[in-house]
Amino acid sequence: MGQMSGAQMVCEAIIAEGVKTVFGYPGGAIMNVYDEIYNQDVFEHILNRHEQASVHAADGYARATGEVGVAMVTSGPGFTNAVTGLATAYMDSIPIVVISGQVPLALIGTDGFQEIDAVGISRPCTKHNFLVRSVEELPRVMKEAFYIARTGRPGPVLVDIPKDITSTMGEFVYPDSVNLPTYKPTYKGNNKQIEKAVEAIKSAKKPLLYLGGGVVLSGAATLVKEMAEKTQIPVVETLMALGSMGAKHPLRLGMLGMHGNYASNMAMSETDLVISLGARFDDRVTGKLSEFAKYADIIHVDIDAANIGKLVDVDYPIVGDITEVIKVMLPLLDGVDTDRYEAWRNILKRYDELHPQSFVDSDEVIKPQWAIERIGELVGEDAIITSDVGQHQMWAAQHYPFDRPRQWINSGGLGTMGFGFPAALGAKKAFPEKTVINVTGDGSILMNMQELVTAAEYKIPVINLILNNHFLGMVRQWQTFFYEKRYSETDLTFQPNWKALAEACGGIGYDVTTKEEFDAAIKDAIKQDKVCFMNVAVNRFEDVLPMVPAGGALFNMMLPQTTQGDA
Repeated sequence: MGQMSGAQMVCEAIIAEGVKTVFGYPGGAIMNVYDEIYNQDVFEHILNRHEQASVHAADGYARATGEVGVAMVTSGPGFTNAVTGLATAYMDSIPIVVISGQVPLALIGTDGFQEIDAVGISRPCTKHNFLVRSVEELPRVMKEAFYIARTGRPGPVLVDIPKDITSTMGEFVYPDSVNLPTYKPTYKGNNKQIEKAVEAIKSAKKPLLYLGGGVVLSGAATLVKEMAEKTQIPVVETLMALGSMGAKHPLRLGMLGMHGNYASNMAMSETDLVISLGARFDDRVTGKLSEFAKYADIIHVDIDAANIGKLVDVDYPIVGDITEVIKVMLPLLDGVDTDRYEAWRNILKRYDELHPQSFVDSDEVIKPQWAIERIGELVGEDAIITSDVGQHQMWAAQHYPFDRPRQWINSGGLGTMGFGFPAALGAKKAFPEKTVINVTGDGSILMNMQELVTAAEYKIPVINLILNNHFLGMVRQWQTFFYEKRYSETDLTFQPNWKALAEACGGIGYDVTTKEEFDAAIKDAIKQDKVCFMNVAVNRFEDVLPMVPAGGALFNMMLPQTTQGDA
């Protein structure tokens, strides 16, 4: 394409990668690129009101679409504000490319104005990062960044570009392919290992499919469902896999782990064969490792070899993409004796009947679980649900009827409060025709509330459902159970006027105290088509149950009482 500046090259690379929306915030070191953004009309730029929100929005866009999300920030504080977003995407393996400005090459290492070692700081929380050292290498670096972000186990990639490189002229030839000798993701599983795993499945009596976020990332949900139906093996999902099987599938037991349901946790405790697909045996899933699936052999399918055997001993390791591995497995599972597992299915059905995922409803006060189930009834399949982190996140995970992958967008690994609202903006930009609801709490929503202005300016009508218990709820729950009700710094009684706050920033607000008001507010918010805060007063001392105490065994759950007492 001939001679152009480094700044033009950045924009041309973004266009070449088919990116429709970029989220970001300008500043001195990235200003040349922003000058080029002004001159083009191929992709849209959304000006968030904080760099953390820009990266979370790109992340939400990536989770909703499966495509690479893009954010752009300046050097120094612009970059350090973005680090939480990078770490959030890294922990959940989300493909994003973050482009940061850097001080000119000659100033690097001099403590120049707004200089920070972006590559050094981001090393532990990126899949890969680049400091661009010449305009000649810029096209190759941009191509590699997108390739690394989306291939293998996806993840965030940082491209740090000194300001003088963005103003230097050079020849722009965007590569058709990449050549990275040290980076060759394995997609096809080892056939011998797959055959051994299939034999183990056929000889097991209590097998269990354990689905992780990799099922969503791989686009493997349909194949996984086919495998479950063919074998009639029961299924548990992690927080990151919700929607893979569909909420009402008869083989789905539910979510497992710290706030998983009774049947799922008991299934993992009693299984004789764990078939792990794209899960990483996170501590919130396993509980006490020495007690986790202690009677089981383990099949572990993962595209990242470093994940296999990292936390648990694996009997059948298979490195590969879940989609590719299951395509090979399915014909080998022909003739599997599904009756062999019937007794096992009946045991688990009995467990589910014994302690279903339930709560005691009330007509006097809105229960948060009711609110989640109600939005499921009102918008259901048509919605994308994002969440912040805390009790509201777990209630959403437990009670919303997720029907498809990528319908549920939340920060699982890092647990980032403030994620939900900007992630919802990203999801809504990707799917403007869908209702997007951020399930949040009165603690989390304040952490990126400046995005009300972004949402109002760009007319991105997301609904923020604030389950308001006037507490930092999850910390309060732990203080109730484990700290003798010493509610240190968790009382959030002092609050803004949520309705007025939303209106002051160009949105709309609702104060909801009854079920009738709740229904009316949801319906009106969808009709109004504006960003909104829906402030829902919920039962203050409601706890998320079941709960496995940190470090405890999965089978030692704190279960809901049949009647709800006061705290």
